Amino acid sequence: MAQPLLLDSTWRDQQKFENAEAVYQCTIAGTSSGGSALSSGGDGQFNNRMNTLETENKELKKIVDDMKKMVSKLESRVTALEGGKSSATGSKPAPAPADDDDDDDDFDLFGDDDVMAQAEAEKIKQERIKAYADKKAKKPVLIAKSSIVLDVKPWDDETDMKELERCVRTVVMDGLVWGN
Repeated sequence: MAQPLLLDSTWRDQQKFENAEAVYQCTIAGTSSGGSALSSGGDGQFNNRMNTLETENKELKKIVDDMKKMVSKLESRVTALEGGKSSATGSKPAPAPADDDDDDDDFDLFGDDDVMAQAEAEKIKQERIKAYADKKAKKPVLIAKSSIVLDVKPWDDETDMKELERCVRTVVMDGLVWGN
């Protein structure tokens, strides 16, 4: 099955077809090129595009080089901070020397050491919850009521309206109160 594709010259002459495509695109765009756009130097638009890409490439290479330098500086700083051991060797970082005169213990990030303040805060919280519950208990319970208006229309002018009202008022439900 794959043998007919091997014999087809299209696959072997790819550059020729790409050049023909470039000439065709130049013809559509209204620019003339003598032969292949790549071999003849192309038109001004092609050259401008190539110059733009080359400058972008140079800028990107410069940015990559700057980033490499920055990463190497950061690696050296991390190595110095870890006590001179390289993290690339796979060794654990050296533990910091234990100094009893360290001022790190003076500042508590999470406030776990102040047990008295926590107890006071819990007491205030409980008082507020109790005050809220008392206030809610004193408030009268609101009974929701709905008004429903039934618009009953007779079939014709001979319908007895008194009898119709009597039939409608025979509907009885829990909480239903008929008004005028």
